[in-house]
Amino acid sequence: MRRGGPSQVSRRTFLRGAGAAGLAGLAGSGLAGCTGFATTGDGGMIFLSTQFRPVNEAEAFRSTLAKTISGVSYVTIEEGPFAGQVRSQVGSGATQMGLLGGLHGDLAPLADGYLEDVTDLLSDLSGRGFPADYVDLARSGTDRAWYIPWADASYVLAAHADALEHLPSGADAESLTYDQFLDWAIAARRANGGRPMLGLPLGPEGLFHRFTQGYLLPSFTGGQITTFRSREAVSAWQYLRELWANCNPASTTYDFMQEPLESGEVRMTWDHVVRLVEAPERDPENWRMLPAPRGEHGLGYMAVLAGLAIPKGSTDPELARDAIRALTTPRAQLDVLRSNGFFPVVDTEIPGNLPPAIQLEADAVAKQKNADDAILSLPPVGLGEREGEVSKVFQDTFRAIVLGGADIRSTLDAQARVLQGVLSELNVPCWAPDPAAERCEVG
Repeated sequence: MRRGGPSQVSRRTFLRGAGAAGLAGLAGSGLAGCTGFATTGDGGMIFLSTQFRPVNEAEAFRSTLAKTISGVSYVTIEEGPFAGQVRSQVGSGATQMGLLGGLHGDLAPLADGYLEDVTDLLSDLSGRGFPADYVDLARSGTDRAWYIPWADASYVLAAHADALEHLPSGADAESLTYDQFLDWAIAARRANGGRPMLGLPLGPEGLFHRFTQGYLLPSFTGGQITTFRSREAVSAWQYLRELWANCNPASTTYDFMQEPLESGEVRMTWDHVVRLVEAPERDPENWRMLPAPRGEHGLGYMAVLAGLAIPKGSTDPELARDAIRALTTPRAQLDVLRSNGFFPVVDTEIPGNLPPAIQLEADAVAKQKNADDAILSLPPVGLGEREGEVSKVFQDTFRAIVLGGADIRSTLDAQARVLQGVLSELNVPCWAPDPAAERCEVG
């Protein structure tokens, strides 16, 4: 996640240094024994969150929180130990937190006895216009709400004017098909003397697996897990081979695409909005942020939805409810957009005076989300510390098929067995866009 405007400290500097700073302030927080917590130790009700963990992002949000509601201390924790801390504290009857913040995948697994029912609060706030899909997610497959939608982010395309010159004839940059996107990459490479203009985040810390999970496969197959081995999935991987042939081979080293975009090494890409924002900051007139392409089944896109929940035994349930009410007002939602770059989930007009880079992203995210054929995808839900094993399946599939030239069908069959092994051990339901069956089966 990112801040809303220019900063004297480079974003990449504090993102890479965040791990070392993650335990700062534990002694003053009273939570030194809880692995993974990081806070300034300001006192007040603990708001435990997996979001905005890098130091500058946490401080930016604390400033927003302080002017939104008093008496709340923002404490961050990594996703892995988050569920364990909540389960341990609630289970022992010694809850130290008053409010929780996390992604849908962080909160949904806790609906089985560790979160307060907030159905009445969601009803009270219904006039704020939360998207129906998000309200359904907050119910986690039940008839009650377990969290309140807080903010969201996504992934989009980014392109410089140098690349936009080579769009295929008749193609609308804001309504591309995957075939047109490939044709565009081919035309840009040829016009650039054979040097690819397209780059993708395939480095060790890159997020390209989210592209296959939430964009390519849903668009080609309508699903992610239940269609993993389908005939349409074979076509999707064949497509990706062709796209890779027109992609800068240095992509295997790219983590944050704003860096090669800024340097001019590539001129078109796809990535998380957080990891794109610096590229257009200094020259917004020459940049476009665009919705993802669409395939036969529609426009697959991934929503990174964050929510606010109240743990069982909250230290101050009324203050927690007041904080949720305050953080879901249009003003507070726009403050978070400016300070941390996550978009509103309430019905409010995006102002025209945002920093240009954020405005570009806001427009692209809105067009993607509101497309008639949009297919909502989520990051894996309910996997906890084993989420990395599922992501590795998609990463290994790419390496084998696209980089290694392995047979597509046999590779998908082999990786499907690995994927099913993890899901069977965890015995979890599937997540969007797949149907939420009680047990997720690889298809």
